Amino acid sequence: MVGEQLSLEVIRGVLDDARAAGVNTVRFYGGEPLLHKDLPAMVRHATDVGLDVYVTTNGVLLDSRADELVDAGLKWASLGFYGFEETFDKYTQRPGKHREFVDSIRAVRERHRDTLDLQLNYVVVRPLASREKLGRAWDFALEHDLYFHLDLYGYSVPFFARGPEDSLAFLPGDEPMLADLVECLLELRRLRPDRFPHAESFIRSIPDWVTLCEDMRVPCDAYQLLWLGADGSLQLCDTAFPLGNVNEKRLKDLVLNKKHAKAAQDGFLLNCPNCTCKVDSRIRRHGPSYRKYSREL
Repeated sequence: MVGEQLSLEVIRGVLDDARAAGVNTVRFYGGEPLLHKDLPAMVRHATDVGLDVYVTTNGVLLDSRADELVDAGLKWASLGFYGFEETFDKYTQRPGKHREFVDSIRAVRERHRDTLDLQLNYVVVRPLASREKLGRAWDFALEHDLYFHLDLYGYSVPFFARGPEDSLAFLPGDEPMLADLVECLLELRRLRPDRFPHAESFIRSIPDWVTLCEDMRVPCDAYQLLWLGADGSLQLCDTAFPLGNVNEKRLKDLVLNKKHAKAAQDGFLLNCPNCTCKVDSRIRRHGPSYRKYSREL
């Protein structure tokens, strides 16, 4: 959605309607949400109406905007993380951005260690699925007092390429690498469960998620979600089930109706691209999957 941006007026209406509909958490992400000049006002309004708020950012601009965001009521931010040095710069397509990321996090931690919780979202993709790279990310998280969260390779979302040029996807024969990754993740979780939010059952399921892809059939609980794009498009989640556009109708007129209910049912039944959204809770809520992955491999 290059060039698209939601207005503060529209977002205020969305937040009011979402709270009235029973939503309790809002996540601002993008793109890069810190590029939006009105983000602090959005955070303040969300806080004022009683929503829990967090922001997902690549972290490069966090130092320059942290003070105004904390003043607006922000208490939590997650950091999308795709690697170190050249890998990070290649992904962002901007030379030197990894150094800016590190400097930004260090500066924010010096000023807001007690006022802003931060979480490192480590993306499980093939280039990062080694014990050495995972260890580096874990050490960085501990050094800067970050929670450690896992995001899986998103085989169904538009910003991941599918095909021969996709260097992030796992390949046949990667099973030993994935088994070692799981063992390492379990070790880290047992070492610092206070920094690692995921259940062991989910960690054990990771190889199946990233190799079976669409064939990983675990009922989805995206019925709890609403996803809003920068052009105003409203969906149940970020890959499927369009519900309308908030630039044309209020959120309250697009949800809690028959179309919304049908989308929620279809999502649960995986009549969709079957993405890796909410994979941790999906494993824990689905009895057969929970029993399967709760056992030691």
